[in-house]
Amino acid sequence: MSLSEMTLLKRLSSGVAVATLALALVACSDEKKETANAAAPVETVDTATKTEMKPADTMTTSSTAATPATSQTQMAQAAAPAAAPTAAPELPQADGEVEVSKLMEPGALPEMAIGKADAPVTIVEYMSMTCPHCANFHNQTFDTIKTKYVETGKVRFVLREFPFDPRAAAAFMLARCAPEGQYFPMVSMLFKQQEQWAAAQNGRDALLQMSKLAGFSQESFEACLTNQKLLDDVNAVMQKGMKEYQVASTPTFFINGKRYSGDMSVDTMSALIDPLL
Repeated sequence: MSLSEMTLLKRLSSGVAVATLALALVACSDEKKETANAAAPVETVDTATKTEMKPADTMTTSSTAATPATSQTQMAQAAAPAAAPTAAPELPQADGEVEVSKLMEPGALPEMAIGKADAPVTIVEYMSMTCPHCANFHNQTFDTIKTKYVETGKVRFVLREFPFDPRAAAAFMLARCAPEGQYFPMVSMLFKQQEQWAAAQNGRDALLQMSKLAGFSQESFEACLTNQKLLDDVNAVMQKGMKEYQVASTPTFFINGKRYSGDMSVDTMSALIDPLL
């Protein structure tokens, strides 16, 4: 999503109640895709578990002679060339860096984070709820990174709002209004169902149906989306990211302060995290 679309922000800061939000989806652009996604990422070989073929002269023999057919099969298997190791994914280059202490300064809203506060790696993601690249990351990559790094105490993962359109702002507001501890599950649900509400003709009704699945009533839904202060605070998080940390597209990741723009696969993000552990 490029800065050329920032005129849409006037709709967020105009002070109009968000309960009437029903604008069409503005998808984020491919302007700053992750370099690693130029080609499909190639899975790396786990050398610790890779099975090596035994050469013919090291094959063990039993006290009973093998049949000719068995011997020929074993020799053919032993003579077969070993598969060449697959190449590691090409890593994206950081396009900037922010001091971690500055990056983690308090903002307009409480931080939405999972993982140990003293984890050796801190990842901050700026995202938009209507961005398909953000949805792809959260649907395909996030859960594995959470299991592999967050739940093992290696990574603290922070989500920050960067809505480029009113529906994204409304979705963030609903996630903030969800019961305590339900922000991440609400975000996950909305990303998994993104096509159902982000591009719907009546976005408000579609979001209402999604919200009811999360336990909202008609009244709590209306109260959340007419909370002007919450809308202003969501907007302030975006403005700070843009002005102070030069966030210009979604998703944007800060990994121990280094800024990377674009979706990431599990292999790519793992390759960026592992050297920091």
